[in-house]
Amino acid sequence: MSRVLAREMGRHAGTEVTLQGWVHNIRKIGAVAFLVLRDRSGQAQVVLEGDMLAALPTLESVVAVSGWVKPDARAPGGAELRARQLSVISPAHRLPPFELNRPELTAGPEVVLDHRVLGLRHPKLHATLTVQSELIRGFREFLRGEGFTEVHTPKIVATGTEGGSELFPVQYFEQQAYLAQSPQFYKQMLVGAGYERVYEVGAVYRAEQHNTSRHLNEYVSLDVEMGFISGEEEIMALEERMLAQMFAGVAETCEAELALHGAKVPEVRDVPRVPLAEAQAILERRFGKLLPPGDLDPESERLLCQYVAESGRPGLVFITRWPRFVRPMYAQPTADAPELTASFDLLMNGLEVTTGGQRMHDPTVLEASIRSRGLDPEGFAFYLEVFWHGMPPHGGFAIGAERLTARLLGLGNVREASAFPRDRTRLVP
Repeated sequence: MSRVLAREMGRHAGTEVTLQGWVHNIRKIGAVAFLVLRDRSGQAQVVLEGDMLAALPTLESVVAVSGWVKPDARAPGGAELRARQLSVISPAHRLPPFELNRPELTAGPEVVLDHRVLGLRHPKLHATLTVQSELIRGFREFLRGEGFTEVHTPKIVATGTEGGSELFPVQYFEQQAYLAQSPQFYKQMLVGAGYERVYEVGAVYRAEQHNTSRHLNEYVSLDVEMGFISGEEEIMALEERMLAQMFAGVAETCEAELALHGAKVPEVRDVPRVPLAEAQAILERRFGKLLPPGDLDPESERLLCQYVAESGRPGLVFITRWPRFVRPMYAQPTADAPELTASFDLLMNGLEVTTGGQRMHDPTVLEASIRSRGLDPEGFAFYLEVFWHGMPPHGGFAIGAERLTARLLGLGNVREASAFPRDRTRLVP
């Protein structure tokens, strides 16, 4: 008898099926036991009677159960399985360090992360990566529909992309190398190679000393780069349409997962564009918060999203026109104010989830910008080569998949949105 998933059982009323999964819970009431079986799709209720009560499986054991499907509005999915046979495929010899059949895990966050694989069995935690998978699927599908090519760039590189010292060194045979901070240079080079529109889903590495609820040292970056653009507004408009499609896909396919988190996908439409100087003026006028030029701290991001939400909009806002001194060397200056850049951040529900903008395409200007940062253009010859052979105006953005997932689901810590988080102190599991 072929296996049926828990969420499909209701479609098989009146027939005999087999379920396979983990024992999520057991309640024995007199001569009957109710077993809740959990698989990748959700949960199903199984009724056990007679001889099957003699040796009930332990919680979290892997079992196979065959029986007849009976409609029952009180059971998950509107049906239950009246078991005629139960076999233990793999018994659980130990209980997990926390109770997985409660609505919330009561253990502390470090305990849950120390036992991450077991924690991911919990339906609410399990739902997080399911939603993230759907977000990434939507990312890919939208960009393919817009004529983008998926690429895969090196994660061992000769130099940093963003500058600074936030690099993990790697001994690469006789040379010093680094883990990639970003695929930025390679995205731009591939635009210049004639692909024009490229995207990547891949890990990036930041050797930042932070140990906060918003930072990871290894995370999944959703990167986009496009050529022949008219300016940064074209990039923001593309991201707006993309997020709208991604969120619509999650709403359609992850209704149960969103419900577990009490989350609702926002409507992405007419996202405000607010220049940084104006954003700082709003913070001072509305919240009495003063900031140095070119800066937004975590509280400012939260307050700006709150300000936007007060007008009845979803908590999303593009912060534009960042100063050159806080942006990477390749950021394109604005035409009307060379000290500013045609760049943006997207804030969502109180946290920056995207950084993007237009890039320099004139090699003379780009080399001068590299020198202004105290760097030698010769060290970037591999990157600059394509610019000297004709480079279209281009730009793009990057989204942290874990941050986007965390914001969508209302998670308090970005680590919760990573399968196996890497932070300042954690290397296992």
